[in-house]
Amino acid sequence: MPLLDAGGRFVADRFHRFNSGEATDHPCVLVSLADLPAVLAVRGDQEIGVEIANTVEIAALAPHFDALALIGIAFPAYADGRGFSLAKRLRRDGFTGTLRAIGPLIADQFAYALACGFDEVELPEANAARQPAEHWVKAAAAFSATYQRGYAREASILDQRRAARLEGRNG
Repeated sequence: MPLLDAGGRFVADRFHRFNSGEATDHPCVLVSLADLPAVLAVRGDQEIGVEIANTVEIAALAPHFDALALIGIAFPAYADGRGFSLAKRLRRDGFTGTLRAIGPLIADQFAYALACGFDEVELPEANAARQPAEHWVKAAAAFSATYQRGYAREASILDQRRAARLEGRNG
């Protein structure tokens, strides 16, 4: 499936999807949550990523945050927003690796995905064909500020307004 970086550009995926029972000699592997303990037990210098459903409890992943380079959150449909909430909670609870949205997101959701803490989006072929890279680049740049404090921007609109008022009083 095509992979978009935070700038909306299509990039090569360095992670290899691991299937149970196969050798894990690829330098970067993406595994299921069920396979994660076994792969972590035998990994060498590999970067490990895990693909999870948008219903997974963070407590199941938190002990592995330091060992994970990537967490991919499945979006079964573009209208299912639970993955956005899960991404925000993962960031809030200390995951600093790459967050990947996996599924049929649309370009209109891209800026929000970035604000929730996602670093990249993996799309089905049909979605990538319907919305080329130009749509995603435009969507990534659509908002210069947000009302919510997020992970993509340092200060919200309200934070910026408060800082400007304080500067005006002190200036």
